Amino acid sequence: MIEATAQTPDRRRTQTTGNTIEVRRTDLPLACPRPQDALWNMHPRVYLPIEDEPDKESVCPYCGARYRLVD
Repeated sequence: MIEATAQTPDRRRTQTTGNTIEVRRTDLPLACPRPQDALWNMHPRVYLPIEDEPDKESVCPYCGARYRLVD
């Protein structure tokens, strides 16, 4: 499994594991695309209410990015 990290604006680390991006409560509200995403990968901003999901996971309807709330 390949792991990579991306820096978030508040200087905390966000973990990417496989195809799932792990986010923390300090990253909420969660919006996709995230500010650190590449410009070529942009689409209209959509807010994902991940904290309301029973499994604490959400998928972006535009790009299919998978997010998981870890704390």
